[in-house]
Amino acid sequence: MVTSDDIGKRVQDDAGRVGILCDVIEGHQDPTVRPDGRPVQAVAFLRPVGGGCEWLVPPGAVCLA
Repeated sequence: MVTSDDIGKRVQDDAGRVGILCDVIEGHQDPTVRPDGRPVQAVAFLRPVGGGCEWLVPPGAVCLA
């Protein structure tokens, strides 16, 4: 599991994707979900090492690479 102390480090998610940890937000609510159905959850934001689109993963599904 990663924490905000690991921001900027190279990490790997449970799917095997490697990226850079950009942020960990404990009380994240997905803005693409209707307000009455938004769960509050912990989320890790990762981006590919060479650049590209970020992806979201639960912090427990990420470890240092």
